[in-house]
Amino acid sequence: MTANPILLQKKYARVIECFASNMSISLDDALAFFYHSEVYRLISEGVSDMHCMSDEYLAEELKVEYNTNKLNE
Repeated sequence: MTANPILLQKKYARVIECFASNMSISLDDALAFFYHSEVYRLISEGVSDMHCMSDEYLAEELKVEYNTNKLNE
């Protein structure tokens, strides 16, 4: 299923803001990470209705992906 593109853009903004706050990183860094993340790909492609998940849940998923990427560097 796909979501309305305008609603998705608003969702992305809320998730990025929540992620930045949770990780104590700048919005620019959070934005850069988000648009290269697997979470973004899943949401944008409508996989498993990820866009229906809460902003906090998606921010937590980003946090896990972020920390995993940092460990693998």
